[in-house]
Amino acid sequence: MTKPDSKLIEQLVEIITHEVLAAMAEQDERSAHPEAFQCKFECADQLCVKMCMDKTGNVVSAGAERLSSTLGIIPGDVSLANMIDHTLLKPDATQQEIAQLCFEARKYNFASVCVNPTWVGLCAQLLQASQVKVCTVIGFPLGATSSDVKAFETKNAIDHGATEIDMVINIGALKARDLELVAKDIRGVVNAAHSRGIIVKVIIETALLSDEEKTIACLLSKEADADFVKTSTGFAGGGATVHDVELMRKTVGPEMGVKASGGVRTFEDADAMIKAGATRIGASAGVKIIQGPSKQESAKSEAGSSSKSY
Repeated sequence: MTKPDSKLIEQLVEIITHEVLAAMAEQDERSAHPEAFQCKFECADQLCVKMCMDKTGNVVSAGAERLSSTLGIIPGDVSLANMIDHTLLKPDATQQEIAQLCFEARKYNFASVCVNPTWVGLCAQLLQASQVKVCTVIGFPLGATSSDVKAFETKNAIDHGATEIDMVINIGALKARDLELVAKDIRGVVNAAHSRGIIVKVIIETALLSDEEKTIACLLSKEADADFVKTSTGFAGGGATVHDVELMRKTVGPEMGVKASGGVRTFEDADAMIKAGATRIGASAGVKIIQGPSKQESAKSEAGSSSKSY
């Protein structure tokens, strides 16, 4: 009989602990405010949806059967969740924080978790049997490692369970117009990933580039057969802007993906990026984003609608 993997057991225990604590917190909330939790399950074709009514009788939460009990409101925008790479790239991230990231990604069915390469193996284990991808970053955050190192890093990450790759271009080479080196850099990662059926997003670091350089970077990425272009690492003093997303979408056309990353913290931020042409959002605030518009924005919207005259 094969001996159980002790590390995997510990990780599973941690996930179960999160579930139990969340359920206990919700039970306490139910006891304190029973009128706020009028829930029922409706099932069809093996899919069960939990419908909860707030104090005024409005639907405030809905989730597929795979969504467990949660603290507070269960976000309802499942389609938006499917566009978010739930991200934790800070250098001091701990194993517990990575486990929490994966826990949230499974709960809300985010497109992927995006983590540093050291956490790929752990995430691959924690996300087994889920649809959530394991995304990692290559040449991060400076893009200044050699092309050979980036290609090796890509292969190594895939060997450990990565299913999406976000690579940083050689930014200095782009600004110096050494376009051959930039293209080689991207192509090496794309070849290593595509040979294993893994998609590649190319981080061009828009905060450091002119519009002309952004356009060149996007064209080089498209020529190298990358799957996405991505705005930012979030480590260069600036993040995604509507202008940059619009420019990138215009440059690559409808065939490629565009990922807006860096500074996307609210539903309104994400909505603006999607309207500008983004097909993926990179954010550490994924749970907050999918809860929908803030109360202030909702009030403004309602006030604007009521004041219209036709």
